[in-house]
Amino acid sequence: MTKIKIENLHFSYTAGADILKEISLELTQESIAIIGQNGAGKSTFAKLLKGLLKPADGTIFYNKQDISKMTAAQLAKDIGMVFQNPNDQIFKSKVIDEVMFGPLNIGQLPEDARMNALTALRKAGLEHQAEQNPYDLSLSERKMIAIASILAMNTEVVIFDEPTMGQDYAGKQKLKRIITELKDEGKLVICILHDMDFAAEVFERTIIFNQGRVLLDGATEEVFMEEEILKMAFLEQPSVMKIAKKLGIGEGYLTEDELTKRLRGAFSN
Repeated sequence: MTKIKIENLHFSYTAGADILKEISLELTQESIAIIGQNGAGKSTFAKLLKGLLKPADGTIFYNKQDISKMTAAQLAKDIGMVFQNPNDQIFKSKVIDEVMFGPLNIGQLPEDARMNALTALRKAGLEHQAEQNPYDLSLSERKMIAIASILAMNTEVVIFDEPTMGQDYAGKQKLKRIITELKDEGKLVICILHDMDFAAEVFERTIIFNQGRVLLDGATEEVFMEEEILKMAFLEQPSVMKIAKKLGIGEGYLTEDELTKRLRGAFSN
């Protein structure tokens, strides 16, 4: 079973100013949303999991291996990360070459890398742009290219940093399908998010970061029921939950489908 175990993690960019403090978590094969305001430490935490940063104190184990002693390149076969800004990740002049780069870099044969890249592009809805220059495409499409690049590597852990930014409804639905498929394949999916509605609809587990600490960790429905704790982190409940509360039918609704089903049942009685 894929597992990341974090023990008493601390991190600072400058001495005496911790960005992350006393983080202890176990992350296993599930879909996890990490939410919190800017400056809460979410993206820093993701970079630590990927090996791009090293802890000031504490340990991070990936399947019992201490990744603080490993480079991001050594982790590339196991842990993939999609950055918030795709322009930080894309550097090839053809979409297909960009998506093949990661698979080739971790040792896939050229024919396998191309097949996996084309499969990933189909999932991202970009199969017809394979020969295009990525910078001729929109920002949302470039984000999908970055996602396809990681999908093609078939890592056991996939980390997304703010994937819904710049995405319209269709793009978010595509992301939902991709994340659900990864989860169904037994991957550990971790997503840094500001989008409470998307977090509520897609993820099994939600972790709230606040001022560098874990404020709350649990099943997504239970976390979003804790309105006072959300307020402490300057976060709001998902729209569906707020609507249900105003209608006086409770708060335990995370998706539009759940709420619609409840309302139809109420009107049919």
